[in-house]
Amino acid sequence: MIKKILIANRGEIAVRILRACRDLGISTVAVHSTVDADAMHVRLADESVCIGPAQPRESYLNIPAIISAACVTGADAIHPGFGFLSENAMFAHMVEEHGLIFIGPKADQIAMMGDKVMAKKTMARIGLPVVSGSEGTVTSVEKALRLADEMGYPVLIKAAGGGGGRGMNVAKSRQEVALAYETARREAGIAFGNDSVYLEKYLKNPRHIEFQILMDQFGNAIHLGERDCSLQRRNQKVWEEAPSTVLSPAFRDDFGRKIAASISQLGYVGVGTLEFLYENDQLFFIEMNTRLQVEHPVTEMITGYDIVCEQILIASGEKLSMTQEEVKFSGHAIECRINAENSETFLPSAGMVSNYHCPGGPGVRVDSALYDGCKIPPYYDSLVAKLIVHGRDRTQCLARLRRALKEYVIDGVDTLISLHQKMSDDQDVVSGRFDIHFLEKIFEN
Repeated sequence: MIKKILIANRGEIAVRILRACRDLGISTVAVHSTVDADAMHVRLADESVCIGPAQPRESYLNIPAIISAACVTGADAIHPGFGFLSENAMFAHMVEEHGLIFIGPKADQIAMMGDKVMAKKTMARIGLPVVSGSEGTVTSVEKALRLADEMGYPVLIKAAGGGGGRGMNVAKSRQEVALAYETARREAGIAFGNDSVYLEKYLKNPRHIEFQILMDQFGNAIHLGERDCSLQRRNQKVWEEAPSTVLSPAFRDDFGRKIAASISQLGYVGVGTLEFLYENDQLFFIEMNTRLQVEHPVTEMITGYDIVCEQILIASGEKLSMTQEEVKFSGHAIECRINAENSETFLPSAGMVSNYHCPGGPGVRVDSALYDGCKIPPYYDSLVAKLIVHGRDRTQCLARLRRALKEYVIDGVDTLISLHQKMSDDQDVVSGRFDIHFLEKIFEN
């Protein structure tokens, strides 16, 4: 069993991992930048190490500093959380080269799924449906034009080496291809250090559905159902829920088992999420995330399983604690991402939290690292909290969500709480009539 874990992250996910470690009796090491010295994850950890200045490349992306911190403190494993180095194959390789356990899949598996073109080819080969697109990366505007003409408009030009909504641009006509291509390449280069892009057929009104999978080192593979992540702003998820209202229990079970069986063929080990677009009663694979997802709590709420604990146990060489037959789904869960952003402009908001009150009551969970007087720095992702609500059905879940949102107080910075209040009252959201373009349409009107 792993004895001590260094958490190579910050914010709410670092606190979430720390709590799982406490439940398992595992010691923790927090790393932090100079501006995060008083952060919640630093206060709660057994030990802490400053790994550099505020800028991420000098701290949370500083591989030598993180590995050195693990070695100095005697940690035997590193948990990367999500974002930062969580899907960096070189980091995973270096962790293992230094005799440490990387809590995630092997480096070659991260690399394979990190290349979106290779991931699609792999999934097509093992029998999963994929969105039609280019066979490989597209290296010129001329080639992009030729392929787009053949595929038909609109098309989506996407970063081959990244995800999270960055490096994605739509070309609705031939006249828009050149700008969309160059913009996607520039964004991909900045975000991922890799400006390779590929083309994909743009589905007009899809839902964004993802399946949570877990696999141990003994070949046991299961799924924990799906999450609906269709409510997005600029390709960034804002609201997630489980289960989706568009999949039947029979479809969920059949497709989930197919996914688990397919991924086990690849020798994958750990937790992972396969993302799909759903349109006309069909699912089409778009990418796989080889890490813990931001929205994992909604799956935990409807299954009762602690995905982070399972992730750590798998890395320790333990078998899965459940079989597929033991997985039962109960009720409905919704997660609202509470970003420190203006709810109208979505501009990030940094500053001191002058008053913080966390909602509670039946079915309410908050994953956060906020507290009265804490400072939200301008250097990192704007996600500061996640409000997760569970009910016996979607109607009760929405009622509890409205209650929790009214109770939630974060003063001193702008947040998306007011946006979620509007969404929870919107009749299209309440009735489940939305797709991935829903929020764009609202803000265009």
